[in-house]
Amino acid sequence: MKKLLLTVLFGMFAVAGFSQLRWDAKFGMNFSNLTVDGTKALPGFTMGVGMDYEFNENWALQPGVMFTSKGYKVKDVYKARPVYLDIPILAAYKFAVTDNAKLFINAGPYLAFGLGGKVKFDGGGDMKVFDKDEGDADRFDIGLQWGIGAELNDHYIVSITGQHGFISPFDEGKNMSFAIGVGYRF
Repeated sequence: MKKLLLTVLFGMFAVAGFSQLRWDAKFGMNFSNLTVDGTKALPGFTMGVGMDYEFNENWALQPGVMFTSKGYKVKDVYKARPVYLDIPILAAYKFAVTDNAKLFINAGPYLAFGLGGKVKFDGGGDMKVFDKDEGDADRFDIGLQWGIGAELNDHYIVSITGQHGFISPFDEGKNMSFAIGVGYRF
């Protein structure tokens, strides 16, 4: 995991010399759940940094590194709140609406690595989600991310993002989330 993260970060810095490259900081609120009947969504957070490498005025590559809480609850039983390091690699299509505003649509794969989190039982007690002796959830997730948003005045970002995991980190069900976020592009 460390080698992959370092490779992604160094790759992001390697293309930093090009004028089409801009950095951004993002944060937002998400709602996540599992694709299993009987579970309910929980609110969480997402925050991190990303790049926007424009190939031309319409197409861009948007990789990033995000810390994201995901989770779900089973009513009157427990709440699970794992925290992941998400690495989305998105292709974006942008189109100008006015001189100071662009709309964009993006989509692509994401990789996620479980960093921590807990399961809290309604009757009391808790356990670590990714601990082999306790929660034993799979730390790795991969899936599809998509979103829409707006870039305002060349610096401000407002976006709505969705994710759907392909791997079941728990005994059953896959991660899915919906996020609303804001950001600033440097």
